[in-house]
Amino acid sequence: MDELLAQISSSNVTLAGAIFKLLLSLFLGAIVGLERRQKGQIAGMRTFSLISMGATLAMLVSIYIPQEYMGLKNGDPGRIAAQVISGIGFLGAGAIIQMKGSVRGLTTAAGIWVTACIGLSVGSGMYLVALGAALLILMVFRLLDIVEKHLLKSAELKIVRVKIGRIVTDAAPYRACFQKFRVHVCDQFLRYDYAQSVTTINFMVRSKDDTDFVALFEEIHQLGDIHSLTLTNELNN
Repeated sequence: MDELLAQISSSNVTLAGAIFKLLLSLFLGAIVGLERRQKGQIAGMRTFSLISMGATLAMLVSIYIPQEYMGLKNGDPGRIAAQVISGIGFLGAGAIIQMKGSVRGLTTAAGIWVTACIGLSVGSGMYLVALGAALLILMVFRLLDIVEKHLLKSAELKIVRVKIGRIVTDAAPYRACFQKFRVHVCDQFLRYDYAQSVTTINFMVRSKDDTDFVALFEEIHQLGDIHSLTLTNELNN
């Protein structure tokens, strides 16, 4: 047992130590990925565990090559591992889904990047640092998400799309409806279809969680000639 612990804690790459590091990084990546999967993200336990374990393997190879072939004094153990930091950015970019007026996946992309760093930490033997980083990531994902929602209840932008069966020259009556329900209109975007005599107005709004959009839509409908009303977070004309 003492010999096994010595191999695990050794700065040199050993078979037992490498397997332990790969298993630990797989576990830490998986628990971070589980949280993302619970939030409905495509990247989940398998993605995050593979990223973390792959970064650990890169770190192990980076240490092993100069250790076995060049000597630690003549080699650069960080050369291969350094490419993980820049290369993982391409994978993180794939987690970002950009839509018109809406960008999603930034938090998951940041999580992917920092999970790769956890893998590098495990690969270099910084077990407690890696464990602490994983716990801090979960704290950011969970606790700060709750704090952010509490402090910024009306911070999320929503799009109310109003399709009107005539050419609208004055949006003031519609803005008045929003004001009545204490919904702040940040901006508005119009599209005129003169051939069909249809106006589409996208109102970019901020509202509280308890805003009654059903009653608001009924108020707007009373203005007349309303073809459709849509609540979304995508600005897609």
